[in-house]
Order: sequence, then structure tokens, then C-alpha cells
Amino acid sequence: MAEIQGEQVSSGAGHLPKQGGDTSAGTPPELPRQRRGTTPQMIGRYPDYDVLETVEHWDAVTRRVVLERVANVPPIRFFTPEEERALRAFCDVVVAQDRDPRIPVLEMVDAKMHERKLDGFRYADMPPDPETWRLVAAGLDQSAREAGSEDGFAGAGSELRHELVKRFSEGELDWELPVARAWSVVMRGVLSAFYSHPWAWNEIGFGGPAYPRGFARLASGQREHWEAPPEFEQDPVRDTQRRGLQ
Repeated sequence: MAEIQGEQVSSGAGHLPKQGGDTSAGTPPELPRQRRGTTPQMIGRYPDYDVLETVEHWDAVTRRVVLERVANVPPIRFFTPEEERALRAFCDVVVAQDRDPRIPVLEMVDAKMHERKLDGFRYADMPPDPETWRLVAAGLDQSAREAGSEDGFAGAGSELRHELVKRFSEGELDWELPVARAWSVVMRGVLSAFYSHPWAWNEIGFGGPAYPRGFARLASGQREHWEAPPEFEQDPVRDTQRRGLQ
């Protein structure tokens, strides 16, 4: 149990829905249920690993920043309700989160846009990132309606949402901005948010911040004593290629 600003932050999974199994088209159904800590949808390769059990080894500033991501999910303040619906559905598709617990990707992106904490660079032929995100939300809804979904992207069926995301990733949609560039912009934001969260670290077996403890076992195949071995050895790159999901 970690603590932040006098409040305890649970690192266990007892309070979360008992869900598991095949959660998306791209998730192997054989993945084990998470037994300690939290991962997206409570499945992962390291079911007995919880990075938050090592917080006492982090420096105070790092500990506060990381635990804030779990304890204090920011409200949506930048995106409109319509944009929020489309972009939340989009984020769920691209990071394969279709049930709780979810990493609050959109809330973290929204906070970044609201606070204008941007990356400090952009493509010469692209608008600023906040405008790009708004145009992407409008484009997703437009493309979904053109494909027959009266309720836009969020109201589309799973098959249509995945098809539109695939076409977006391949630059095949006709929007008001360079679609391939827009994909790069929004995915940079999505992945930065997702993999900055300790639930994602549990999912991939990441050991967490190394300061001040540091790492000692640096050779290939070695693990620190606090790191858990995976219980699912299937190579994700080869499996994705085999099933045509890349």
C-alpha cells in the first residue's frame, strides 16, 4: 500500500472487477489474470508483479509524481463532450483497452493540452498539437458517419472502429490535415501517456524508477531480485505477425 499526501493508494487488485480472458482482437486469450497489483483489464505476462511495492526505493519527488498518476486522475477540461466521446473510443482501440481497469490515457492527454505542456516541436505542415487533436476527433466522427454510423465514431461497432483506425494509421482517410502526420502526433501522445503509468509497467514487467537504488544485473536475460519472471513466454512480435495484426 503506497501513500500520497496522507492518502493510501492501493497497489492490490481486490477492489477491481474480476475480469479477464479474451479482451480484444489483439490480446491472446491465454494471458494469465493479474494476481498482485493492477494492469489494464487485469491481465498480463507478470501476474505476481507489482511495481508499486517498490516505491520506498524511489526518491521522494519521483514517488510523488508517479503515485499522483494513480491517485488523482485529472478531469476533462480541454476537449468538448463530443470530442471526448470520439477520442476516448479511439484511445481504447489503439491501446486495446475495452474494459476496466483502464489507464486514463485521454485524461492524461487532455491535461497536457489544457495546461499547454506541449512537446516543443511540431511538423511544419501541421497545426499545433491541440488543434490537431480536435481535428482528429472531428475526422473520426466524419469518417464513421460516412460509413453509416449515425452516432459518430464512439457509436460505431467494434469492427468499424477498428477498420477506421487501421485506415487512419495507413494514411488512407480524407481529412482537413495530413492524416499520416496526424497519426504520428496523436499516437505520440497516447503512447507517452500509457507507458508513463505504473499499471503499464506492471503489464510489461518494467522495474520502475532506478534512482537511487539503481540496477545491477544488466546482461541479457538477467533480472533484479525484485523483478518477476514472465508466465507467458510467447513472443509478442512474432505472434502479432503470425496473426496479421501488425
